[in-house]
Amino acid sequence: MSRNRKAGTVTILPNLSIIDIAEEGKGVAKADELVVFVDKAVPGDIVDVKIVKKKKNFAEAVIETLHTASDMRTDPFCEHFGTCGGCKWQHMQYDAQLHFKQKNVEAALQRLAKVDTSSMEPILGSAENKYYRNKLEYTFSNKRWLNAQDMTDREDLEMNALGFHVPLRFDKILDIQHCYLQAEPSNKLRNEVRAYALKNELSFYDLRNHEGSLRNLIIRTSSTGEVMVVVVFAYAEPAQVNGLMEHLKVSFPEITSLLYILNQKKNDTIFDQDVITYAGRDYIFEEMNGLKFKIGAKSFYQTNSLQAHELYKITKEFAGFKGDELVYDLYTGAGTIANFIAGSVKQVIGVEYVPTAIEDAKFNSELNGIENTVFYAGDMKDILTTDFIAAHGKPDVVITDPPRAGMHTDVVERLLEMEAEKIVYVSCNAATQARDLALLKEKYEVSRIKPVDMFPHTQHVENVVLLNLIK
Repeated sequence: MSRNRKAGTVTILPNLSIIDIAEEGKGVAKADELVVFVDKAVPGDIVDVKIVKKKKNFAEAVIETLHTASDMRTDPFCEHFGTCGGCKWQHMQYDAQLHFKQKNVEAALQRLAKVDTSSMEPILGSAENKYYRNKLEYTFSNKRWLNAQDMTDREDLEMNALGFHVPLRFDKILDIQHCYLQAEPSNKLRNEVRAYALKNELSFYDLRNHEGSLRNLIIRTSSTGEVMVVVVFAYAEPAQVNGLMEHLKVSFPEITSLLYILNQKKNDTIFDQDVITYAGRDYIFEEMNGLKFKIGAKSFYQTNSLQAHELYKITKEFAGFKGDELVYDLYTGAGTIANFIAGSVKQVIGVEYVPTAIEDAKFNSELNGIENTVFYAGDMKDILTTDFIAAHGKPDVVITDPPRAGMHTDVVERLLEMEAEKIVYVSCNAATQARDLALLKEKYEVSRIKPVDMFPHTQHVENVVLLNLIK
């Protein structure tokens, strides 16, 4: 390796080859024994880098000079790339993104669970890699993130912003002009809300002092063309609330569900808040595979509707239903998977921690005339007792789709006790999935693996694993 040179107190490492990409979207290089994470670098790049942080065995760096651009590199499509915390891989071609997502899943399963991945199936890419989300949540702030141009020209600078949090800065919001994650009318709605608020002098929330009128904006859309808008106010006068809501009602007649919330807590969660309907219904409908799903302001639904359908089809295929199975659907959420597979099995028992999600699941079964589903709300490790299994029967198939933290060890132990013939494990975190698979290897063997890309231009990936009981 060429000798390092220093510009003042700044260390420059020359001619580094980027050999991999990390989950945070940073390229990975090696300089002797030092692992270097390089912001906005792509595997195949050859670069000089400037060290910005150094630890014993690794360093973080930025590109000083790009000598050779990788064949995988492409121009970012969003003006906010590099500042916004989303879409961190958009400077890498989509086929390359899929390659590295597959590689990351494979590495996690091999390293943490010692799973043989030689027969792992190719990752399923998303047919749409822009405007694929059905839900976005924006934040109002009176402390806009300032770029370099802003810092040099601060006269009459607008400090209010409506957009996304800047990574690692809870009190700084990047003002978003155009977001490529959600289709119209999402951008038009957000920009009109900002324009109205500025014109009518509605105060934007102060995230440090907890004051201001406008706090959050949530926009949900569906494949059926329905639109939900939720405006979250903090310390707003009734006239301010009515003024903005009436403006949205008149300006956007396509809004199906126009709602608002008054949240004066010190956190943004709305699950313990009352949702007030200003116009239309308090929910919208989504459709999948001939089924309708009711979605309220607090409902959970996969944010990539089209790819969720593909994910559930793979889950169903892995299960290989014959029609007479009793299925336990763990972490059922709003019962989407349970209702999706209900027509192919004898009965589905869904379990979920969030009571409101279970109410949605029951409603969705009734809405679709499904009578062979039963849902329970409560902590998974507390519900899945020996008495529960004795009362409802030993499952033939278990489908589990836990949060990123994976399954509690008590749940894994209960699965080992139940000895269902098959477990289909759907996960959004290959590392915690691998941890659980290592525990399940006591009685199960992995027979199929297929990653599914739900979130293009990010490091996130879903993975579906089929486990069969060892005879």
